[in-house]
Amino acid sequence: MPSLFSFMRFQSVFRHRAYAMMWIGRLLTTIGSLTQSVAIGWSVYSIARQTHDEQQSMFLVGMIGLAQFLPMFALALIAGETADRYDRRKILFCCGALQVSCAAAFTLLSLQAHPPLMPIFVVAGFFGIGRAFSMPAGASLVPLLVPIDELPKAIAWNTFSVQSGMILGPWVGGVLCELTPAYANATACALFLLACAAWVVLVKMPLKVKAKQSDASRLTMIREGLSHLWRSKIVLGAISLDLFAVLLGGVTALLPAYAKDILFTGPEGFGHLRASFAAGAGCLTLCLALRPIKRHAGKWMMGGVMLYGLATLCFAFSREMRLSMLALAVAGAADSISVFVRQNLVQIITPDAMRGRVSAVSGLFISASNELGEFESGVAARFLGIVGSAVFGGAGSIVVTGLWAKIFPALRKADRLIPPVN
Repeated sequence: MPSLFSFMRFQSVFRHRAYAMMWIGRLLTTIGSLTQSVAIGWSVYSIARQTHDEQQSMFLVGMIGLAQFLPMFALALIAGETADRYDRRKILFCCGALQVSCAAAFTLLSLQAHPPLMPIFVVAGFFGIGRAFSMPAGASLVPLLVPIDELPKAIAWNTFSVQSGMILGPWVGGVLCELTPAYANATACALFLLACAAWVVLVKMPLKVKAKQSDASRLTMIREGLSHLWRSKIVLGAISLDLFAVLLGGVTALLPAYAKDILFTGPEGFGHLRASFAAGAGCLTLCLALRPIKRHAGKWMMGGVMLYGLATLCFAFSREMRLSMLALAVAGAADSISVFVRQNLVQIITPDAMRGRVSAVSGLFISASNELGEFESGVAARFLGIVGSAVFGGAGSIVVTGLWAKIFPALRKADRLIPPVN
């Protein structure tokens, strides 16, 4: 970690202390969230396997994703309007405090000898509420912390912090789950506390640019944001492509079953599988931070989604641990391309007064592709089997890419990612 921060000092975006504090907080919360996610997924699968078969157990693991997605879906538009009306830094801090409370609750539940499943789903729902408000606030805050000409690099580094956390979080969660899931949940709680400390410093810093607060009603602001998104066909195509590709191709919810019943490894191997995807994504995101895509952005994005589907198919048929990890790493690298292009399009094209609302919809699509994707994988595994669910997802991602190339030609032809002059 010291070498990472030494390297960061040479990057222009980190000379802005406010951005650095936000970046550190995001890194810590991502590590905490993924550490917690591994603990919850392993706990629910282990508890369910005591009374259910593997397919029914995977269905219950998928229900965790649904429990987090439903509040995010219900509150997304309100969260976006809130991010455009109030101080986005204070929203981040309040959401961090809620994450601390949820992690503490998960810790207490995991200390029980036979924890019930229903309270786990309830706490996961509250965690989803926190994410519903933190995602648009955090995404729309970045353009206020750095000059506009440094925005693409700041977005790439922001994504790199998430991917770094996704590498460390599953590894930490897997190692601690070997001892007991309570250790993993307690560690997540401590990381959320440290993130809140960083965001306290961020709140006290003056912003060089302040967002203008609107006097319009909440309904009017929500309608304006949706109207802007509908007119921006490139942005709409980018975030919807990411939604359906990962919604179908996501195999996160299947990893406990692959680790336990197909690859015959324990919770540490499960953590390695979770980390492999993020490792591939993190390496390519670092490359994009140092050498961003300059031309043919739309083709890069669609090619990345296509490769993502192919890598998912490779993982579906793999029965060897190293090949499975490699396939997930390739899928993560391919996914990072679409993430980079989409996030740049959302932040660059959207005016600051609407960034919260557009980011909320984008965040909702991301959440749907992750949490709802876990639910889809669990349901598909119930009817198609574990391998059949993964095959269905990989093939679906490839089909969706071809359809979107025809439905959104403007996205396919998108060339340069250039911030506006004003």
